[in-house]
Amino acid sequence: MKLVTFTTNNRDYVGVVKEEKVVSLNYLLADDSLTMLDLVNAGLRIVNTIEKKLTEVDLNLKQEFIYDLNNIKIKAPLPNPGKVVCIGLNYMDHCREQNVEPPKTPLLFSKWSSCVIGHEENIILPKESKQVDFEAELGVIIGKKGKHISEENVFDHIFGYVIVNDVSARDVQFSDGQWVRGKSFDTFAPSGPYLVTADEIKDPHNLAIRCTVNDQVLQDSNTKEMIFNINEIVAYLSKGFTFEPGDLLSTGTPHGVGVFREPQVFLEDGDEVVIEIEGLGTLKNTCIRN
Repeated sequence: MKLVTFTTNNRDYVGVVKEEKVVSLNYLLADDSLTMLDLVNAGLRIVNTIEKKLTEVDLNLKQEFIYDLNNIKIKAPLPNPGKVVCIGLNYMDHCREQNVEPPKTPLLFSKWSSCVIGHEENIILPKESKQVDFEAELGVIIGKKGKHISEENVFDHIFGYVIVNDVSARDVQFSDGQWVRGKSFDTFAPSGPYLVTADEIKDPHNLAIRCTVNDQVLQDSNTKEMIFNINEIVAYLSKGFTFEPGDLLSTGTPHGVGVFREPQVFLEDGDEVVIEIEGLGTLKNTCIRN
């Protein structure tokens, strides 16, 4: 099921995508204040509830709670995730392009939730950086609280998946000696367009992942290149901190990022970045120089 957070008439709603239409879940579930976090907290059982309600809806009729997908503004599915937990150097092909040994344990960093934006929103290239880079990543939405989660139980804690662009100011990242500031400028975490519920993705470890900049393919790989899979990452990290519903885990990027290309490729004013992940849709953003 593809879920969206969208804006119409100056208000935010949540909806389900069906045949290029968006059906308001605020209407369908009779809750005007319903948010995506509420759906995540409800768990995957909400999918069955929504599907039953959808059987009562005729998408061919013009009704006030049904919208054309192209006529509404899609926001980040979770505009304010509780934690944005990121994994670095987690693809074998990414290690090969740098000629470095793969890490022995997951390499952890974070991004501030304030840098999250949605589909077709602008990535702002800050004055502080001349080396803004793109990173196509598979994002995981946590749906159930847990600490010391065993590998075999990890998928009991996952609500769904989303495309993430881990935008990075490389000059800031490398000069600081730690990554948070260079990864967390405002607008540096585009995500969306949908939150795809976990029941729709049979194997998140075998999904095609691709990034283009101005129609040029720069990243083209598969999540099977991950060094640490989702089970291993969540189990490892949950030894130290509690995962909570609405947390976003971004699982790393494959080869092809701009900083390790020859010659290097960095984002410029007007560039269009498009990320596609099999089953998750297409995330598109335009870069604007601040």
